[in-house]
Amino acid sequence: MKAGPPAVAAVPAAVRALAGDQPVRPVWRNELGGLTFALGHQADRYLKWTPAASGIDLGREAARLRWAAPYLPVPELLDSGSDESGSWLITGALAGRNAVEPRWLAAPAIAARALGSGLRALHDALPVERCPFSWAAEDRIAAVMRRAERGLLDPAEWHDEHAGQPVPRSLARLADPPPAEKLVVCHGDPCAPNTLLDDSGRVAGFVDLGSLGVADRWADLAVGSWSLGWNYGPGYEASYFQAYGVDPDSERIDYYRLLWDLAE
Repeated sequence: MKAGPPAVAAVPAAVRALAGDQPVRPVWRNELGGLTFALGHQADRYLKWTPAASGIDLGREAARLRWAAPYLPVPELLDSGSDESGSWLITGALAGRNAVEPRWLAAPAIAARALGSGLRALHDALPVERCPFSWAAEDRIAAVMRRAERGLLDPAEWHDEHAGQPVPRSLARLADPPPAEKLVVCHGDPCAPNTLLDDSGRVAGFVDLGSLGVADRWADLAVGSWSLGWNYGPGYEASYFQAYGVDPDSERIDYYRLLWDLAE
């Protein structure tokens, strides 16, 4: 999902109420209108809010944070809830810098390798047999088909690789997923902005786990490598895959990038 720091963001009433008299600073906005705010003078807490119209319930992410916390460096969940305007969660701050902050945009080769090795560490750490959440291709395909029935697929909104392709052709391709190469617990949104790096260029933590679940590891690898171009420019995918420890699989990469475009 494309996203970025907001130049200006109106603070929803629910966020104002939750923050009390603490300073509120907007730090991120996604395409669906979701906002993330730093709270307090020291920015030691973060409040993530998403509008009800987005269709995103942050209760899903809260459940996944609780589950993942024993295995991964993820934000400590402090509170979560919802009202008629939307849903929210409040977390503690993690050490490290976002992988798309200027420090790492100026060192993309280091960042790309860190993201590859970090994703491998995530896949190795999370126990598949204990995970109650799914991100399987079959579940996501079913959701895409429901969106297609409602006329919600717009090829003009897809990335350049898929933009303008006829919807029926894309749906036909999705209906035939490649066999899973290796099931892991996937991050679900492994784009560069969802990883924090320490000053030495190693992964310090992971954020935005709302889609975390069991799936073929290529569902993560395809999108994580794709995001390098969006954030750092071309030329870094080879080192990403090398750092993860796998050779690129063009069939699975192409498939899961198409699924991502139609599912988002």
